[in-house]
Amino acid sequence: METAPGPDRAGIGRRKLILPAGAVTVGVVGNPKPRSRTHQMVTAVAEAFAAASEGRVEAVIDLVELKPWLFDFGAPRLAPSLEQMFRADILVVGSPVYKATYTGLLKAFCDHVAAGQLAGTLALPTMMGGAPQHALAVELQLRPLLVELGATCASPGLYVLESQVDELEAVARRYVERLAESIRLPRGEDEPGASQPS
Repeated sequence: METAPGPDRAGIGRRKLILPAGAVTVGVVGNPKPRSRTHQMVTAVAEAFAAASEGRVEAVIDLVELKPWLFDFGAPRLAPSLEQMFRADILVVGSPVYKATYTGLLKAFCDHVAAGQLAGTLALPTMMGGAPQHALAVELQLRPLLVELGATCASPGLYVLESQVDELEAVARRYVERLAESIRLPRGEDEPGASQPS
């Protein structure tokens, strides 16, 4: 992942992230219920981002399936999922809002990642909740966790209301379109002001 200068809407220069062609996206779902609405959200965002960047989704990791081993450091059953996460160019990390923050399930998985170990990875923080007033949890709780692990976080993160579950594909598409303003997606013609990676 590189950066290149690009103009913002006011004509003032700013830097844009450049993703590699064929970028690999991996989703991480921190909901304690299997195949949850959070899983649907993460999958929709991962697929929308992969489509926009002409990359691919390698996996969506449902952490509840790893629950028996999350407190066993060095557990062999965790290794394949951790390796998928470390290989990813883009991580879509999702959690429901629990007590104004992310779940303990997600925290337990992230405890297997050393500080800075996700350097060079673009993370998309996403959360789902029942009320608009919980939206700040994405920026105040989940983003700092991912930054501590070394990831570069997309801004803004995504907060989805539970009432929007039937609109997830459209919500994800609009979110990715907004991110494209600050991320150079490797497709189509070059954008003005963005140089090719060396």
